[in-house]
Amino acid sequence: MSVPLLKIGVVLSTMAMITNWMSQTLPSLVGLNTTKLTAAQGGYPDRSTGVLPANPEESWQVYSSAQDSEGRCVCTVVAPQQTMCSRDARTKQLRQLLEKVQNMTQSIQVLDQRTQRDLQYVVRMEDQLRGLETKFKQVEENHKQNIAKQLKTIKAKMAELKPLIPVLEEYKADAKLVLQFKEEVQNLTAVLSELQQELGAYDYDELHTRVNNLEERLRACMQKLACGKLTGISDPITIKTSGTRFGSWMTDPLAPEGDTRVWYMDGYHNNRFVREYRSMVDFMTTDNFTSHRLPHPWSGTGQVVYNGSIYFNKFQSPVIIKYDFRTSSISKSQRLDNAGFSNSYHYSWGGHSDIDLMVDEGGLWAVYATNQNAGNIVLSKLNPMTLQIIRTWSTNHPKRSAGEAFMICGTLYVTNGYSGGTKVYYAFQTNSSTYEYIDIAFENKYSHISMLDYNPRDRALYAWNNGHQVLYNVTLFHVIRSEEL
Repeated sequence: MSVPLLKIGVVLSTMAMITNWMSQTLPSLVGLNTTKLTAAQGGYPDRSTGVLPANPEESWQVYSSAQDSEGRCVCTVVAPQQTMCSRDARTKQLRQLLEKVQNMTQSIQVLDQRTQRDLQYVVRMEDQLRGLETKFKQVEENHKQNIAKQLKTIKAKMAELKPLIPVLEEYKADAKLVLQFKEEVQNLTAVLSELQQELGAYDYDELHTRVNNLEERLRACMQKLACGKLTGISDPITIKTSGTRFGSWMTDPLAPEGDTRVWYMDGYHNNRFVREYRSMVDFMTTDNFTSHRLPHPWSGTGQVVYNGSIYFNKFQSPVIIKYDFRTSSISKSQRLDNAGFSNSYHYSWGGHSDIDLMVDEGGLWAVYATNQNAGNIVLSKLNPMTLQIIRTWSTNHPKRSAGEAFMICGTLYVTNGYSGGTKVYYAFQTNSSTYEYIDIAFENKYSHISMLDYNPRDRALYAWNNGHQVLYNVTLFHVIRSEEL
């Protein structure tokens, strides 16, 4: 292959600069710093000085010449064969260097992207720090205001606790009163002992009057100790799992001592069979029972056993029936005037629960609703012997919005529902004919309460919860005033 020649004519000064660059810079770029180029006298290259490499086909050759006739310099460059470039080791070095430069460029781009992200993060952090600085300034400015608010809260708490001081004083007075009762009993016991020895030494009538008076005072004291305002309901105690979703069960609060029979009524309508279990233990552990057939089916789950008789609402009527278990007969029946029935004014769960009978420390009660009271709850105190209404109170609570209701110490308590989260939230006091909204939560363990009644002897709530017979203990707050005794 012939060697290509490139002739460049330029002005002499310009040619000198190009020659200098070609002889110094270009060889350093391609790794030819060891090759020296010199010119012999007369302007021709001196080949004896080692200007040309051993293999002239593998490197650049630069020749300088004398001026031409017009004063221009003629320069001759000999390039290596193109076919040899690809096999040149220095060419490979150039390619590797180029790849390294490209890799460095990519790395710089990635670093730039990360730097941009970090910069954005720093900008956001700067904004957040400025916001925190502003908030700290606000906290510092409002510090005095916060201290004033805390002092106000503490004063409010002290105001709430202050009424408890006279309550504690009354408890002290009650303790003294009980000690006086104890001393009087001891004195009477001593007098009776002496009376046995010296009959006639004392006036018997006077002594009997003193005993009766003390007995009445003690009875009144015990009744007041048993009563109080509902403040808490315990966790449920599951006694048994039996029956359908709806029903009622109970014990007699006026039963003689040792009589712990359990009465059980499954369903809420068109049934007339009442089960009698001999004791709570039998009810929990066996299915041994005596069955009583009522003369009429009942309606709802508002039945109650009281002093040996069962009181229930006759199915599809406003009639209340008193059935005596001792004689197995109806001892009394009475129509409850204007009372809704047959699902006219039921509890929120339905079930023909229009008329709900219940007892507390004061006796027998009926809860129902009338058109005259716009469907709101009406509460009547009943004579347990004649079923005559003693007194009636009209409330402002809609009957259909109530989940269940029960009486404790003359106060009607109403729940907000029968399923899910349940609480006692409404209380109507018969002694003052006033009401208040309260918040006493209790666990609705099986999610469907169709019966909830209070037993004053056990001081417990009996509940029928979705086929489970459940008990709740209650907490009552009471204050005894000596002038009431």
